[in-house]
Amino acid sequence: MKYYGTVDFHAHPVDGVFRREMEFLGLDPMAEDGFPLPDWSATAHLEFMEEAGIDYTVLTVPTPHIHNGDDEKSCASARRINESTSKLCAEHPEKFGFAAVLPLPCVDGAIKETAYAMDTLGTVGVKVVTNNSGVYLGDPSFDPLMQELDRRGALVIIHPCRARQRPENVITGKVAALYEYPADTTRAVLNMIAHRIMTRFPKIRFVVPHTGSFLPYMLGRFTGVSGILASMGMMETVDAAEKFRHLYFDIAGDPEPVALDMLRAVADDSHIVYGSDFPHSPGKVVTAKKKHLETDEKYRGFVDEIYKENAAKLLSANNGKENT
Repeated sequence: MKYYGTVDFHAHPVDGVFRREMEFLGLDPMAEDGFPLPDWSATAHLEFMEEAGIDYTVLTVPTPHIHNGDDEKSCASARRINESTSKLCAEHPEKFGFAAVLPLPCVDGAIKETAYAMDTLGTVGVKVVTNNSGVYLGDPSFDPLMQELDRRGALVIIHPCRARQRPENVITGKVAALYEYPADTTRAVLNMIAHRIMTRFPKIRFVVPHTGSFLPYMLGRFTGVSGILASMGMMETVDAAEKFRHLYFDIAGDPEPVALDMLRAVADDSHIVYGSDFPHSPGKVVTAKKKHLETDEKYRGFVDEIYKENAAKLLSANNGKENT
């Protein structure tokens, strides 16, 4: 097993190519997410990693999602972004890997990009967003892509995206990171559970962001309400807890003092990995949170597990040849 040291599964390259593709697609980050794209460079990211004690980072491009309603343009953007990120990683192979962005909801394009990214660019996996122009993960239209990802035993990193419809006269509807991101992550994963994605495609290794978002709370509620609905013939019976156990979770955001304990109550420690959310979370803030986590007595022993052991197992699964 290759030694990776401390691995970051949630960080974003906001390079010039990504910014140009946003312009090409006519996407405005402020209009989409209520938050500007932060400054970023590979040099600054490497300096942050050194200061924070991070040995290896799996890069995924941030939101806005690249699909603008035009399949052809979105597929072309995905290709240019993935080739740019691949070049960056090739320049720093001991520090960076990446999960390729896919042009969903264009399923045919996403399957082609998966093959190119994994077979030619050497990506460690793919990145998908919670909803793709309003089509959520778990939607049956995505099953052909899920079949291909399952065949490959792919690592699939989920990232939130704002809902296409949301109330904008409240603070939670203005800045997506405040509420819409965790809400949409929860919405997407519950949809995946309801459609038995983890059971039907068991070789895919999904990584859910932000300490599980609202899922630790919603797991019990979904189990109870779905049981009532199933008894009324309004949906099929589903074992939510069993499907939940297939998922992995990064701890980007604010895992202490509450979120991480809630996640550990419903997820196995072996399925939790580290995430920084750099550069959207400032380096000094991330480093301070990381050091606090490392000095909290109740996490003694657990920290090395999520930083290194779990990460190494997840990355060394080798596209499905070894599955945890």
